[in-house]
Amino acid sequence: MPVTAAGRSVSHHTPHHVPHRVAVVGAGMVGLATAWFLQERGVEVTVIDREGVAAGSSWGNAGWLTPGITTPLPEPAVLKYGLRAVLSPNSPVYVPPSANPSFLKFVAGFTRHSTAGHWRESMGKLVPINGLALESFDLLKAGGVRAETVETSSFLAAYRTADERRTLLEEIEHIHAAGQDIEFDVLTGDEARAIEPVLSDEVGAAIRLRGQRFINPGAFVHALADAVIARGGKLATGPSSEVLDIVDAGRAVRVVTTGGVEEFDSAVLATGAWMGQLARRFGVRSVVQAGRGYSFSVPVDRVPDGPVYLPAQRVACTPLGDRLRVAGMMEFRSPEARLDERRVQAIAAAARPFLQGADLDAREDEWVGSRPCTTDGLPLIGATRSPRVYAAGGHGMWGITLGPATGRLLAEQMVSGRTPAELAPFSPTR
Repeated sequence: MPVTAAGRSVSHHTPHHVPHRVAVVGAGMVGLATAWFLQERGVEVTVIDREGVAAGSSWGNAGWLTPGITTPLPEPAVLKYGLRAVLSPNSPVYVPPSANPSFLKFVAGFTRHSTAGHWRESMGKLVPINGLALESFDLLKAGGVRAETVETSSFLAAYRTADERRTLLEEIEHIHAAGQDIEFDVLTGDEARAIEPVLSDEVGAAIRLRGQRFINPGAFVHALADAVIARGGKLATGPSSEVLDIVDAGRAVRVVTTGGVEEFDSAVLATGAWMGQLARRFGVRSVVQAGRGYSFSVPVDRVPDGPVYLPAQRVACTPLGDRLRVAGMMEFRSPEARLDERRVQAIAAAARPFLQGADLDAREDEWVGSRPCTTDGLPLIGATRSPRVYAAGGHGMWGITLGPATGRLLAEQMVSGRTPAELAPFSPTR
């Protein structure tokens, strides 16, 4: 039974040809979710990714499913860091000096959108798709994806002082004002430690968020790939699957890889931080900049029941098995740049005062992945100037949370020819 997202659709009067065979370029959460929901609508899919499943930003991130705090990345607080802070390798937001014109264009646009007015406008545009996030995960599970989402009442944001906590409380007020529901409790440090003993005495104030979830992102995306394959989808990976070009040939789309050329009815570009390389010729002019995040895992005396967030330090901690994944950093640089050990050390140093029983020197699984960031903090989802080529990306930090909802809405648009109202603000050609 086809799944239709809630909400009205915006009609188009141009003729629409329903695709029967679709190539999805990118095997992360967004690409595979799009493939799965296309299959729900009877479409044959081939997912292509040279690096393999969950090889980009989908593997080592914090794995949070937090529509309650899924907000635009450009915000006034970013500007408070100041030039000296963002140029420091130890800063949670790191902008290395660069003369690259595309990068300078991104920084200028990002700065321009880091105002309260732009944030409120963008937040209002995210609320409808945020409302579909968790139920879209539930649809995947009901449809046979063998991976769990963990709902927890212990999702804590921890601070040194109540004064520091005021920033998130004000943001929650703005989130409520935009029409998005989020339930929370205001806690003392002792109350937070009673819930999660992993928190040290350095924590003097906290907020408990309710109704949020988390996953093991790498395991979930691999389970999603397995489900796509089990339902007849094809997965092409390895050196012969590097996509060199996408060509709108009139009645078909030619996907040119290192292994040859194959024709499809349509193609979806879900290539994350690399979207601009293929999408520009189809009218996608928005700069997509890699906002690189780092993570590692450590042993801990008592694994917390749920995520622990250190907002002032911009560090996210997630229980995965018998270890704690510690993630952080927003590093604006080339997605191909090597892992910088200084960033890992900076995250460990920032987290150390707030965690007890966590051996932050026994790090394993050190990782860096490139989140695809846009200047206005909104994703690029929908039709390009070609009626056969679609984009799905630019989610910044929220590709895991919004991936299934993105795939669900985009599949609806591709098959029906109508743009769901939730996608209207995210046109890739805006």
